[in-house]
Amino acid sequence: MKNELIERFTSYVKVDTQSNENSETCPSTEGQWTLARMLVKELQSIGMQEVTIDENGYVMATLPPNTQKEVPTIGFLAHVDTATDFTGKNVNPQIVENYDGNEIVLNEALKVVMSPKDFPSLPEYKGHTLITTDGTTLLGADNKAGITEIMTAMAYLIKHPEIKHGKVRVAFTPDEEIGRGPHKFDVAAFNAKYAYTVDGGPLGELEYESFNAAGAKITIKGNNIHPGSAKDKMVNSMKIAMNLHSKLPIQEAPEHTEGYEGFFHLLQFNGDVELTKLHYIIRDHDMENFKARKALIENIVSEFKAKYGSDNINLELNDQYYNMGEKIKPVMEIVDIAHEAMVSLDIKPIVKPIRGGTDGSQLSYMGLPTPNIFTGGENFHGKFEFISVDNMIKATNTVIEIIKLTEQKA
Repeated sequence: MKNELIERFTSYVKVDTQSNENSETCPSTEGQWTLARMLVKELQSIGMQEVTIDENGYVMATLPPNTQKEVPTIGFLAHVDTATDFTGKNVNPQIVENYDGNEIVLNEALKVVMSPKDFPSLPEYKGHTLITTDGTTLLGADNKAGITEIMTAMAYLIKHPEIKHGKVRVAFTPDEEIGRGPHKFDVAAFNAKYAYTVDGGPLGELEYESFNAAGAKITIKGNNIHPGSAKDKMVNSMKIAMNLHSKLPIQEAPEHTEGYEGFFHLLQFNGDVELTKLHYIIRDHDMENFKARKALIENIVSEFKAKYGSDNINLELNDQYYNMGEKIKPVMEIVDIAHEAMVSLDIKPIVKPIRGGTDGSQLSYMGLPTPNIFTGGENFHGKFEFISVDNMIKATNTVIEIIKLTEQKA
């Protein structure tokens, strides 16, 4: 299984599938089409049935049941796109066999080194086979590791018909990283009772709660006058923007929060004297706190409208997704099966809230309860991203074990 995982994963990450939020197409980039079509051919080649790809790049396939029992249809999902935070072009994965627990030189020429001093979890991987970047791109384990693990699990089950299972559906989706993953997902066509995204991080992660999420875009108009004659005439939109931002609680930001703590995150600040734009994301696990955060933004903007003119300050505030825990808690048996699967494989489950969102956040509200399980990767979205092949094997086995347990409990 090890070599199979490495071969699949390294072939997937070499395809540039970064999504693009400025594109109006679905998928948002051509590279996602390239990988999606590759996956269709591979699904067919390993023996999956009902392999489809629709006009929006959503790939689906079926592992037919091999048991006479009435077993609920379950699904597994992963997304083909990679993050927009750091380049995913020309990914050159490096394989570190029998990692010694010390520094890893990712790129000698550029002096890019991944050190346990900066990443304290690294020594935990001593003895593992790691796949890293070459220090110039992200790796793409988020979420090509999930694709790899699902594909490898399906291939294993097809080769081992003695393992009894119900009907299993798999899907590979576009544009998760820009929040659009489920927007055109056909839940009825997928036709599963529940599903799992294989989109988590380190070994044992099991997540069924996510943030409630909104995006806020604030536009501030100023008035640019030659500085030599600007007295009582110039209105500097950047200074207004800085003042507006200072009204938010300074400690309620990503760099100061953890666990169930919510935040305001200033994602972009672009401007000059004449015009400044602020882009925030707003996150909280608790719905009432989430509403209060949105109300605070609205109240601050109203205050500035009153001071600088309602035409000069504009707010666009839109909800993005909600806490999937509200939809999963009534069917907690699906989390319990994943928990039991990990324990049976001597994996310690780490049940914690997602400090972000997955496709499952939206899918759960579309009628498909979808918790999230680990892939084995760390440091997603940047040049220090890496994944343990040893833990990819465990993630693949977790998928298989969930399928086995679902049949046994039917």
